[in-house]
Amino acid sequence: MPGALVALAERLQGICLGRGLTVALAESCTGGMVAAAITSVPGSSGYFVGGIISYSDTAKVATLDVAAAALASHGAVSAQVAKAMAAGARTKFDASLTASITGISGPGGGSDAKPLGLTYLGLASGQGVVVRRVTFAGDRDANREAAALAALEWLIERAGSEPA
Repeated sequence: MPGALVALAERLQGICLGRGLTVALAESCTGGMVAAAITSVPGSSGYFVGGIISYSDTAKVATLDVAAAALASHGAVSAQVAKAMAAGARTKFDASLTASITGISGPGGGSDAKPLGLTYLGLASGQGVVVRRVTFAGDRDANREAAALAALEWLIERAGSEPA
């Protein structure tokens, strides 16, 4: 597990335990990398309630209640799907904060409209659901790690400002 991911997971844990917040995840392209970083830190069970790796469209519909129409209209790598994934996981786990990640890690699958490295991050909380669009320029491993880092950084940012 890359040290930068673990360091961010430790920071997130300190904030969440101190503020009484819980976290859940809905991961696609990262394949559980964020959950692995979080659970590598002793004591993570005090705030991390779980995660869903919904790699296929079928899994997104079945486990996170993503609308099939959203997938058909916008594709799995879209703001609409990232938002639905985050909202679905928050509902399933009843967590204070939920992050979602869906993207095109590469080396294949990109297009002019959706280039390699395109990633959407969703974040659901009591304040609603918001989405960020980012594009990473690395290879598959680098893009997956960058997406995991971005999700942890955003969770830290939100955990620090979320009403307890």
